Amino acid sequence: MAGKARLLAGFAAGAVTVLAVQVATGVIDAPPSTTVVAGTALPAPAAGRSPGGAPVTSTPSSPPSSVQPPPPAPPTTTAAAPAAETPRVPAPQQPGTVRLPGGGTATLVRKELGPDAELPIPADLGQATWWGAELDAAGGASVFAGHVNWRGATGPFAELWTDRIGGPVSIVDGAGKTWRYTVSQLVTVHKNDLAARADELFGQSGPHRVVLVTCGGRWVGGSDGYEENRVVIADPA
Repeated sequence: MAGKARLLAGFAAGAVTVLAVQVATGVIDAPPSTTVVAGTALPAPAAGRSPGGAPVTSTPSSPPSSVQPPPPAPPTTTAAAPAAETPRVPAPQQPGTVRLPGGGTATLVRKELGPDAELPIPADLGQATWWGAELDAAGGASVFAGHVNWRGATGPFAELWTDRIGGPVSIVDGAGKTWRYTVSQLVTVHKNDLAARADELFGQSGPHRVVLVTCGGRWVGGSDGYEENRVVIADPA
């Protein structure tokens, strides 16, 4: 199916990439150093004889003054190197989640439209791709697409086939803020008719709304997979 006719053609596997950054810092302290000064002592006076041969003892006219070593200089300390400033790394933003009216939840993965205007699909049964408007937008559709089933397991978006008007939808964004919506429309679209209704259901004009979409109905295989799409539209509560 070319162009917009390929929108929501099937819900197959994709890929998600996760990047982690780790930072480490250290501090080095310089050890203190001290200065020591040593003292000296004078020699004692020597004994001798008088000119008449009588032994005499040489007596110093005054005792030598005692020489005291200078007091030791106060120790000098090299200041420790200042601690390296720890870089401020923003906390990794947690992925958002969507809670469906029946209690099913899925992790949100932000995606963009493919080259053929195909709605991006999640890589895992517990994920929902998010395309279109931001949650705080004044207008346009925030589109969330999820698998109805995968490898024999039922996905949370399978409940879209049994949801009712008036049911609550809540979305917790990556910053932890909760956005609340109420189901206002339930639409089942044959895939042959989807292209003609794409702007109506998924367009970025008109008031802000959340659009939940999955596959279902009869399995036909091929590029379509399932024969129909289930679309649930919810307005801000």
